[in-house]
Amino acid sequence: MQDFVLDAWPVLEWLEARQPVAERMRRLLEANDSHNCSLCINIVNLGEVFYIAAKRRNLEEAGRILESLRRRVITISADDELVLLAANLKARHPISYADGFAAATAILQKMPLVTGDPEIRAMAAKEKSLKLEWIG
Repeated sequence: MQDFVLDAWPVLEWLEARQPVAERMRRLLEANDSHNCSLCINIVNLGEVFYIAAKRRNLEEAGRILESLRRRVITISADDELVLLAANLKARHPISYADGFAAATAILQKMPLVTGDPEIRAMAAKEKSLKLEWIG
């Protein structure tokens, strides 16, 4: 059984039904729901999903999305070790701060990061401890 960390990017693509990412996310969520894999997301990246969903749709819908994800996916809190690793990654690579949290979570959890973000892919080429499940 393979476990994964979710970046906000594939979750947002899934919400917008953008193929082929939406289909891959659907399969991952189904595997998670049937206990064939475990999915987690960092609280910062979950917040990123929430605010983008609120901007694209509305606050009420974003709240429903947030609650649905929290029921299905393990939420990882941001402790000191995670925050400092995310900041370190941000300082060394041209990524967003939120992407630093996704990558740091994957590194610390020793799980592949599900993403299609080209900036994360470029960083992973240099950060050997960061493994990707590329769905871009």
